[in-house]
Amino acid sequence: MPVLTILIALPIVGAIVVALLPKRRTELVYPIALGMSIPPLVVAMYVLVNFRVGDAAFQFAENVVFTEAFGIGWIVAVDGISLFMVVLTALLFPISIAASRSITSNVKSYMVLMLILETGLLGVFLALDLFVFFAFFEIVLIPMYLLISLWGSENRAYASLKFVLFTATGSAFLLASIIALAIITGDQMGTLASFDFRNMLQTELSSTAQFVLFAGFGIAFAIKVPLFPFHTWLPDAHTEAPTAASVILAAVLLKMGAYGFLRFNLTLFPEAAVSLAVPLAVLGVVGIVYGAALAIVQPDIKRLIAYSSVSHMGFIVLGAFALTTQALTGSVVLMISHGLTTGALFLLVGMIYDRTHTREIADYGGLARVMPVFAGMFLFAALASAGLPGLSGFVGEFAVLIGSYLTLPVLTVIASSGVILAAIYLLWAYERVFTGPVTNPKLKVLRDLGFREVAIMAPLVVLIIGLGVYPKPVFDRIEPSVGIILDRIEATTDFEVPAEGRLSGVAEIEYGPVHESGGDN
Repeated sequence: MPVLTILIALPIVGAIVVALLPKRRTELVYPIALGMSIPPLVVAMYVLVNFRVGDAAFQFAENVVFTEAFGIGWIVAVDGISLFMVVLTALLFPISIAASRSITSNVKSYMVLMLILETGLLGVFLALDLFVFFAFFEIVLIPMYLLISLWGSENRAYASLKFVLFTATGSAFLLASIIALAIITGDQMGTLASFDFRNMLQTELSSTAQFVLFAGFGIAFAIKVPLFPFHTWLPDAHTEAPTAASVILAAVLLKMGAYGFLRFNLTLFPEAAVSLAVPLAVLGVVGIVYGAALAIVQPDIKRLIAYSSVSHMGFIVLGAFALTTQALTGSVVLMISHGLTTGALFLLVGMIYDRTHTREIADYGGLARVMPVFAGMFLFAALASAGLPGLSGFVGEFAVLIGSYLTLPVLTVIASSGVILAAIYLLWAYERVFTGPVTNPKLKVLRDLGFREVAIMAPLVVLIIGLGVYPKPVFDRIEPSVGIILDRIEATTDFEVPAEGRLSGVAEIEYGPVHESGGDN
C-alpha cells in the first residue's frame, strides 16, 4: 500500500471536497475542512508506530519512474530525520484549522489554501527525487503568500511581498543547483540527467563543484531557516499573518531550511560542509544573540515571538554544523520542540488578539487576574520555549550545546547566552502582560479560555511535557539517520568526529536502498 502517497494526497482530496461545497452552505466549510485534516494525522501516526527503531534505511518507500530520459520519478520515503517533521506537520494542521474560527471572510478559499499548504509541506519532507522536492518546495510558497496577503493585518501587502521576494530568490538558486547536480549525476551514469537522491550520493564532485552547489542549495535553505542576515522577512511575515499561518510558518515552514541543510547540504557536499561548518555556525550564533536581543525590545508581543524564532533557529543551525551525533540529533529534536512551543505561543497570542484586537504589550497588564487559565497556559509555553528542564525546549538545546562544545567550544559558550536572554525576553513580557493591577478597563470584561481553546492547546501541552520528560523514543529514531551523515562525512573528508561525539550503535551505518515495499524494505 502506497502509504506515503496516500498521506501526501489526502490534504489535496480535502481541498477539493471543500472547494466543491456549495456557496450557500458556508456553515459546512469549517467542520468539513477540520474533518478532512484528521486523516493525514491518522496515516502519519500509522507511519510513526510502524517505523522500525534503530534502522537507518529509508522506510515506507515508493519508487515510480516518470521518465527515464530525464531521470525524474516519484520517489518518497521516510527516515529518522524526516519522520517527526511529517508527524508534526500532520498534527499542527488540524490544530491550526481548529483555531481559525475568527476567519469570517472567504472561509472556503482560506481552508482550501491551508490544505494545499499541508500537501506541499508533507511532500518536502518525503520526496527523494529532487525535481519533485523542488516542486513541493515551491507549492508551499503560493498558499502561504496568499494566506498572509488576503487574511493578514494592515501591513500584509508589504509582508507578503517581502516573503515572496526572499523565498523566490532562494528558489532560483536552488533550482539552478538541482539542475546542475542532476546533469552531472546523469553524465556519470551515462544518461541525460538524474534527479534521484540515491544516485546523487554516488556522484563524484570536484571541490569547486561542491562549494558552488553547496552555496546554491545553502542560500535557499538559509533564507527559509532564516539564517542571519537573511532573516528580515520573518518578523514582518509573522506579525502580519493570521494566527494559523503564523503557527505553520514558525512550527513547520522554517524547518524546511534546517531539513534541507541536514538532508542535502551535509550529505551531498561533505567536503564543502566541513570547510564551511565554522562560518555557518558563526552565523547561527549571531542569529541566537541578535534575535534574542531584538526580542527583548519589541513592543509587539507577536513580533517578540517572531524574533525568538530567529534565535531558536540559530541553535538548530549551530547543532547542524557542529558535526557530532549529539548536536545533530539535538538539532532535529529542537526542530520538533520549537514547532510545539512556538506554535503554542502563536496560538495563545491569536486567542487574546481575537478578544482585544491589539498586540501591543503596553495595552495589557494584570491579565492573570482576568484570564487565569490563559495566563497559566502562556507561562507554561514561555517556560518551555525558554528551556525549562523537564520540558521539550531543554532537551533539544541541551543536546545541541553538549554536542557543539566538543567541536566548537568558544561558539557554544557564546550561544549559551541565548538561553539566558530567552528567559529575559519571555519572562519580562509575561510580567508586563499578566502581572500587576488591571490598568486597561477593557481587559476587565474579557472571558477566559473556553473548552474549545483548551482542547486546541491540550495536545501541544502533553507533547511538550512528554518530550521533556522522556525523549528516548525520539532520540532512538533520529540517531541512526544522523549517524549515516557523519559516516559519510568521515568517509569522504579528513574530518573525524570526536569519540565523545559518537553514540554507541550509531556508527558504521550506510544508506539503505529505497524499495517499493513498505516499512520492511
